[in-house]
Amino acid sequence: MAGQDIEKLVKLVSKLPSLGTRSARRIVLNLLKKRENLFLPLIEAMQNVANNVKTCEICGNYDTCSPCSICASELRENGTICVVQDVADLWAMERVSFFKGKYHVLGGILSALDGVTPEDLNIEPLLERIGKENVKEVILALPATVDGQITAHYLVSRLKDFEVKVSTLAQGIPMGAELDYMDEGTLQLALNSRKAL
Repeated sequence: MAGQDIEKLVKLVSKLPSLGTRSARRIVLNLLKKRENLFLPLIEAMQNVANNVKTCEICGNYDTCSPCSICASELRENGTICVVQDVADLWAMERVSFFKGKYHVLGGILSALDGVTPEDLNIEPLLERIGKENVKEVILALPATVDGQITAHYLVSRLKDFEVKVSTLAQGIPMGAELDYMDEGTLQLALNSRKAL
């Protein structure tokens, strides 16, 4: 049986997404076995992030500076803003290294069930940015869920007073997938989003 401090660490690690108690226990054991090479550097890195990370005052990204490195970069295109639900979505887009514009993190999506209203999201700062930053296009990169679509429709209605192109990510059949394995909703989205060749 592990000591009280180790059990406390296991409980904390198990609260991370996608981890249960058994996975957390394996992680903690691995950290303890690699104390010098992994555990202590991890503690130091986590302490540095906890002390130094900031939320970007412009887009909502996490960085050690505000504005974040994306918003401050002169290499990024100023005329395009990609609107995402959360910072995790922004990081996912950055992993692809294809999008060269800037971002705006909503901090969630509208949800009647969860009681999330437009006032709970970073919508007003987005509208202010569009007015100030000479934005030509807003890309809505929101989840392909009912709440994501409701949020997209709401944003489109709020953006209609601006001279800005509003687009959304293509949705439908992923690369390498077979039609036989697709659900009806995905097939319908793919048909509705079809384009000429």
